[in-house]
Amino acid sequence: MKLVERLDYVSGYIRRMERMISPLYSATQSAVSHLFLVSSSQKMAHPHPVKVIDHFRVSPPLGSVPTTSLPLTFFDFPWLLCRPMERLFFYEFPYPTLYLTNNILPILKNSLSLTLQHFFPLASNLMCPPSPQKPYILYKDGDSIPFTVVESMLDFDQLIGDHAGVDLRELQCFVPKWPPTRVTSDDTRVVPLLALQVAVFPNSGICIGAKFCHVVADGMAFSHFMKSWASIFRSREDIACLEKSMLPSHDRSGIKDPLGLESIFTKDWWNWASSWDYDLGSTYDDQLRDKVGVTFTIGQTHMERLKDLVSIKCMENYPGQVHVSTFVVACAFTWVNMIKSQEKDASDLLDNDKVYYFVFPADCRHRPEVKLPATYFGNCLAVCYVPAKKSELLGENGIIMAAREIGKKVKELESGVFVGAEKWISKWKEVSEQGRLVTVAGSPKLRAYDTDFGWGRPKKTEVPHIYASGSFHLCECRDGGGGVEIGLALPQDQMDVFSGIFEQGKQNLI
Repeated sequence: MKLVERLDYVSGYIRRMERMISPLYSATQSAVSHLFLVSSSQKMAHPHPVKVIDHFRVSPPLGSVPTTSLPLTFFDFPWLLCRPMERLFFYEFPYPTLYLTNNILPILKNSLSLTLQHFFPLASNLMCPPSPQKPYILYKDGDSIPFTVVESMLDFDQLIGDHAGVDLRELQCFVPKWPPTRVTSDDTRVVPLLALQVAVFPNSGICIGAKFCHVVADGMAFSHFMKSWASIFRSREDIACLEKSMLPSHDRSGIKDPLGLESIFTKDWWNWASSWDYDLGSTYDDQLRDKVGVTFTIGQTHMERLKDLVSIKCMENYPGQVHVSTFVVACAFTWVNMIKSQEKDASDLLDNDKVYYFVFPADCRHRPEVKLPATYFGNCLAVCYVPAKKSELLGENGIIMAAREIGKKVKELESGVFVGAEKWISKWKEVSEQGRLVTVAGSPKLRAYDTDFGWGRPKKTEVPHIYASGSFHLCECRDGGGGVEIGLALPQDQMDVFSGIFEQGKQNLI
């Protein structure tokens, strides 16, 4: 073949190949562009995603816990429909990532395994069989929890600040991913109960994140677990550091049900179960997109003056004994200021006669009709509803009135924690559908800042799940000075109003 003919042949071959490849190239270009857009949109949602370093599962030591089935008590049923709880603990940690993986991570895993031996319900599964069978908690040897290790290049100091500069969706990067629900051959739903994650900020900090189902543990029980894990870690896996008196109690036989609450709550559960989302791993991006989160502080001096003010005003305006505590006045102050921050114009005054609700859980372990040890592991909470007219909350003495009503509800618990208990679940459905409610998570009594793994007290704790719900979180001040921290998230405009009202209210106490 002559050179010219060869060149013509090659040119023709190239043109044919171009025609064949062109559609594929266009499709590839389109796919790449689509991937880039998806990646860009995800990056916009989470500008600083974490990098996964490791992922594994942790169980109690094999053979250390027998197969155990725990029935749900009537204290557990109200929390079946609750979204998982989320808790983040941020610590100063001036070491590189390699130091964490080589020196810290092995001890964290082993100490967690030893802790789960005593807190095995957290490694269990919630079993939800078809109606009319009741849900229950089941542990089998080898059951485990997911444990993820990630690295973040976010500015640690900025992340733990109290200002509104943190994207709330970034916090979700430090919340463990929730494992999927399984369905067995007999149509039983198998729901995991705990996931953990450790995030390292090289040479600056570390975050331990937990996500757990409320049905397995209330705040008191989960705090007991975290402090026990921290104690065993600090002692370098010496489980003897947990005194016998501090081991969790799983005995549920002492919980009496004279009012038949379990039967009532079981019916309520099955009325709602058909619409319950068993996949508890969904995120809150839509609810968080337009919100900012801020942590406010009421120091001890302001708190004492607020309590004194409430006591004096209540004696002047409301006859009878009034229960005044840090929890009561902090909740009243926050609730009223949240309602005030919602007022945009005069038209908002038209619903002044509408009833608003403040809802809080109250620990019942020490109540005489319950008599459970402080170490009882599970739920032991009464659900308390405090109604008030909007006009009363917005009045001159709104905070005083709110504190009186909240204190009155706390005082009523002394007469019996089960008064009105049959409506704990049905009342929630009624009130939540109205949308005029505020709830509180946490309590200064839980002492979240006492959770010390040996790196010192947490620099900050967060409860991310409350930011999507319009609730607020309450805990003791991180400096141990006797005040409280209040965390909440609101749309930016409303947060600006709330912040102004909150700080002005504190100034008025001086």
